[in-house]
Amino acid sequence: MKNCVSDGNTIDFTATAAVASGAPVLLGKVVAVSLGNVAIDEVGVGATEGVFELPKVTADDIGQGAQVYLKSDGMITSTASGNTLAGKAWAAAGNPSDTVWVKINA
Repeated sequence: MKNCVSDGNTIDFTATAAVASGAPVLLGKVVAVSLGNVAIDEVGVGATEGVFELPKVTADDIGQGAQVYLKSDGMITSTASGNTLAGKAWAAAGNPSDTVWVKINA
């Protein structure tokens, strides 16, 4: 097959701000998790598949399997309004936890 350009598990991106390794990055409507530290205006690689432990709004009570959303500050929330769908909670993360396991882009 000559038209396959990628397996879709990773994506290259140009950082518009400094990105820490393991931080979520929003690329349009695609959530990627940076595979390394990326300086502003540099090219990085992000994973687009998998389950990642990501920072969440501490007060949110997120049930296993719930849809979760990425806020502009990089935090995961259960609030859809004004945020971008990040994926599904792979495990429950109640209040006051500060991380949640997320199957991204699911």
